[in-house]
Amino acid sequence: MRKLFNSKKFCRLIIAIILIYTIITCISQSQKLQSYNNQKNYYASQIEDLEEEKQDLEEEQKDVNSSEYIEEQAREKLDMYYPNERVYISN
Repeated sequence: MRKLFNSKKFCRLIIAIILIYTIITCISQSQKLQSYNNQKNYYASQIEDLEEEKQDLEEEQKDVNSSEYIEEQAREKLDMYYPNERVYISN
């Protein structure tokens, strides 16, 4: 038994096992890191899109009480027009 622990083959086996474990762990960690970077990029792009949308909504909020905005919304969404106004639809 003592001879087994002192042999060079046993030491090489232990070193090989440790080396293989280290390589597998590094590969696994690298894949996780890549996955986290992909998620980070995805969420960063979502944040950017939402910030643009927020900016658009803030600009729209400033104009909500203007008569031009109210008229535009009445025409586009409610199909309302002034009395005696003729509406032409072009194709």
